[in-house]
Amino acid sequence: MDWTALWISVELGLWTVLLLLPLGVFLGHFLAFHRFRGRRLLEAFLAMPLVLPPTVIGYYLLTVFGKGTWIGQGWEALTGGPLAFTFEGLIAASVIANIPFAVQPMQRAFEAIPPEVREAGMCCGMSPLRLLRRIELPLAWPGAVTAMVLSFAHTLGEFGIVLMVGGNIAGETRTISIAIYDRVQAFDDVAAGEMAAVLLVISFVSIVCVLTLADRIGQRHGK
Repeated sequence: MDWTALWISVELGLWTVLLLLPLGVFLGHFLAFHRFRGRRLLEAFLAMPLVLPPTVIGYYLLTVFGKGTWIGQGWEALTGGPLAFTFEGLIAASVIANIPFAVQPMQRAFEAIPPEVREAGMCCGMSPLRLLRRIELPLAWPGAVTAMVLSFAHTLGEFGIVLMVGGNIAGETRTISIAIYDRVQAFDDVAAGEMAAVLLVISFVSIVCVLTLADRIGQRHGK
């Protein structure tokens, strides 16, 4: 069992959730309550990581993070090091790859809030920020938890993007999914099986949590 690789995956998942949660709340709220021309195009763009092969996303991110781009050059000017093939680069790539897993559950949760509840808050003179903080977020919490669970679980199991952007650097960018691949290549079935079992359990628990929370959102929407 490669505990270092597991910890790197867990740390990557936690950072991804921490950075994605406010972004998911903002975009989910915006898409749920605003109708504008091009809304479907924006939704389709945000959902692209769901259908694009991970290696394609990884390739484009690796290109964007390279030293020949303003992003790569700007990062190197600020930190003195490259963005690609670093843990920080993995975080940036993971946030981008997990956007749909954070935005879509939040959007559905906000859409499930009865319109009359929001209207009552606005009639009481609540500002949009106070309405969000006092009414909408407390009602949409199942969507927030679903977004966090999905983003964390998907980050733990991601392989293609992690390998393309971070490489396979022991102790820095080698996640548990890459460690499993390494063990299989080395014909170490015991270690590969142990790590695969860990991901299997995490995935199963995540699915149960998501389905349970989806039922709660569905029941609220049906009221």
